Amino acid sequence: MEFKEEFAMSEETEVERGSDWKNFVSKHWKIAAVFVAAGILVFIGAIYVFLWFTADAQRTGLVPSTLGFWTMENIVLYILNLIVWELILIGVPAIIGAVLGWQWWKKLPEQEKREYKFRGRRSRSSRAGGVISPLLFIAFAIKVYVDGNWNVAISSYTLDYVVGSMVTILVWIVIIFGIPIAIGLIWWIHHAIKKAPQNTSSQQ
Repeated sequence: MEFKEEFAMSEETEVERGSDWKNFVSKHWKIAAVFVAAGILVFIGAIYVFLWFTADAQRTGLVPSTLGFWTMENIVLYILNLIVWELILIGVPAIIGAVLGWQWWKKLPEQEKREYKFRGRRSRSSRAGGVISPLLFIAFAIKVYVDGNWNVAISSYTLDYVVGSMVTILVWIVIIFGIPIAIGLIWWIHHAIKKAPQNTSSQQ
C-alpha cells in the first residue's frame, strides 16, 4: 500500500510539473524559446571547444597523440586545461546568460512565480544516469567493431580517434533521441501557444 501511495504521489507530482511547464510556456513562449536556443548553443559550443582543445593540445605537445604514451601528468594537465578553456569560452557566457535569466525571473509578479513548481524528485534522473553509462560503453564498443579495431591494442588508439568516436556517439544519440524529442517539444510549444489566447479570453 505504501508503495502504491508513493507511486501515485509521484505521478501526481509529474502531472503538476507538466502543467506548470505548459502554463509557463503558454505565457512566456518567446523567452522559453530563447532558453532552449541558448541551451543548444551551449551544448554545441562545449563540443566545439572540446574538439579544438584536443587538436591544440597535441599540436603544442601538451599531450602525446597516442594514448599508450600518456602519463598521469598528461591526464591531469589535459583535464585541467580543458576545464579552464571550457569555463572561459563556454562557462562565462553561460553564467552571464543565467544571470540575465534570473534578473528576468525576478521581475515577474510574485503571485505568478508561486504558481510554478519546477522542482521535483530526482530519482528518475539518477536512475537514468545509471543506465546511460553502460549504454555509452556499448556504443563505443560498437563503433570500435565497425571501424575494424576490435583486436587492436587499446594503447595504440590515438586521442583523435577516441575523441572522434565520442563525438560520433553523441551524433547518434542526437539523431535517435534528440530529433524526436525536438519535434515533440516544438509541437508541445505550438499547442501551448494556440491555447494561450483561449485561456486569456476565458479569464476575461
